[in-house]
Amino acid sequence: MASTTAHGLRRANDPPLLILMSLATGPKHGHALAKDIEDFAGVTLGPGALYGAITRLEERGLIEPLGAQDRRRPYRITTSGTAALAAAVADLRRIADVGSARLGFAGGQLA
Repeated sequence: MASTTAHGLRRANDPPLLILMSLATGPKHGHALAKDIEDFAGVTLGPGALYGAITRLEERGLIEPLGAQDRRRPYRITTSGTAALAAAVADLRRIADVGSARLGFAGGQLA
């Protein structure tokens, strides 16, 4: 999983990974990110985890802020962020495929 750890993306419930997944559908501000992540992943990110991860992603060039809208600051995924997300998803898929094979799943069904 070297390609994802280089970007700090490790677990399926990792806040940076979830933020990148959310931003893959378009720019969002913090509250919209938190709501989307809770909706698609069932993970509730507190403000510290959310904004700490946003800061780290921005420092790594994986996301970038857009112009402020009222008091909200939306972010969008960068080209580097898209590449990091694609690598992380591929790694997660490989791990899930191995787990499924070891459990005897075929096509999502228990064989």
